[in-house]
Amino acid sequence: MNWTEIIAEVNAKDIDTAGNIAQMTVPYGIYIEDYSNLEQEVLEIANIDLIDEELLKQDRTKGKIHIYISPEDNPSEAVSFLKERFAAEKIDYQIYSDDCDVEACLENWKKYFKPMNIGEKLLIRPIWRDDYEPNGRIVINLEPGLAFGTGTHETTRLCLQALEKYVTKGCKMLDVGCGSGILSVAALLLGAESAIGIDIDELAVKASVENAGLNNVKDRYTGIRGNLADKVEGCFDVITANIVADAIIMLSADIEKHMNNKTIYIMSGIIDSRADDVLTALPDTLQVVEQYEEKNWLCLVAMRK
Repeated sequence: MNWTEIIAEVNAKDIDTAGNIAQMTVPYGIYIEDYSNLEQEVLEIANIDLIDEELLKQDRTKGKIHIYISPEDNPSEAVSFLKERFAAEKIDYQIYSDDCDVEACLENWKKYFKPMNIGEKLLIRPIWRDDYEPNGRIVINLEPGLAFGTGTHETTRLCLQALEKYVTKGCKMLDVGCGSGILSVAALLLGAESAIGIDIDELAVKASVENAGLNNVKDRYTGIRGNLADKVEGCFDVITANIVADAIIMLSADIEKHMNNKTIYIMSGIIDSRADDVLTALPDTLQVVEQYEEKNWLCLVAMRK
């Protein structure tokens, strides 16, 4: 398969912020080259001070972010998003692209995706890893495929932590932008009666249904391909939207029709510089009751006043 590789080059001081922005352009991860602290990192990771000469020649003042776009997606859309967000953050950049075969890259990534504890109750287990100990935690078996939602990204972890607190036995959940289905599966394993996941990406919906099956909750999960919540009717006790700020802002106009008086609305995928925009877009009848933070990302929990 011929994929498009987009490379964004930024100043080393901006690599973390730029990487956070780039992460939201694709659902399956990015690759960052940052040599600014090369010697220290090699010593800490490999416990050696002998470094390949070619690495030593790398520009320490710059960092490169590699983004891989599948044949089904539009590379120009990702480039436009990067340019807009980099400009908003006043990040100097250069963007260029090339075609590549990333199947090997995706397989290689799996080597580094290990079982991980989330919050106080959950453990995410990639289905190809058996080296884990539950220690009383609820195990989420996960095959993300090409769908966003592995638990490695701050936005997903923050949502999972919120779900631990707000999911109650027998509740009904709506997961907008479900990706791999990780949030829906977590909610069902935490005691939710049913969950509906909706996503514009057909591959994501397929992955979410498969992950529900891997966790024996497929009979309580419904995956729908659609644009936000336009194909869903009724009210839910818990609603999650782990998507970009602009999509959350668009959703704000219609979200109340799916909320009852006690609905918990969990919003994530919000970079801190867009928090005010999201808050301004929320209906006046809603209030934020809790906020989770990790690095530059926010997760907001809202309900009716």
